[in-house]
Amino acid sequence: MKKLTFANALILSLLSLNSIAQESTLTPSNSTEVSEKYGQVLNLGLGVGYFGYIGHSVPVLHADYEFAVASNFTLAPFISYAAYQNYYYWGDAQNGYKDYYYSQTVMPVGVKGSYYFDQLLNAGPKWDFYLACSVGFVINSTIWENGYYGKTVQNQGTSALYLDFHIGTEYHVNRKMGLLLDLSTEASALGIAIHF
Repeated sequence: MKKLTFANALILSLLSLNSIAQESTLTPSNSTEVSEKYGQVLNLGLGVGYFGYIGHSVPVLHADYEFAVASNFTLAPFISYAAYQNYYYWGDAQNGYKDYYYSQTVMPVGVKGSYYFDQLLNAGPKWDFYLACSVGFVINSTIWENGYYGKTVQNQGTSALYLDFHIGTEYHVNRKMGLLLDLSTEASALGIAIHF
């Protein structure tokens, strides 16, 4: 509940900052001041996730598509994918004790709200800097090897609610593509941004 309250407070704070800071940059073609537009960006990343209930880091694929909501604020539906294998030592009177392997798939799905601080940081037109919060749910699937009859839930007490806080940057290679770095509490990634 504390995470959800903090996320709401963060989003409201970011929205209120939107009325204070108005983004502007110089365009290289005519050197006139125009408002920088955010959104209409497909972000694809590969990174490392540390989901608390897994207990160790795993490779993660991530994709989201940003829509402009306000001058410095975007919302982006997202999906991430992580898969890994592990084992559990188990046995009983009828089954010998041994390591039983299982494969687990974790797919967070939701929406990411991002607020851009380019004007406050005096970033040039090549850079974007943002803080963000992702809220959603986790689809979690586990497949056990044959012969295992023990408990099938390895991560008891975990919630399907997904909450993640981000800090990130994008370097614009050109008008259509950028390189991004997104550091977060659950899954950090390096990737590309494709602008439409």
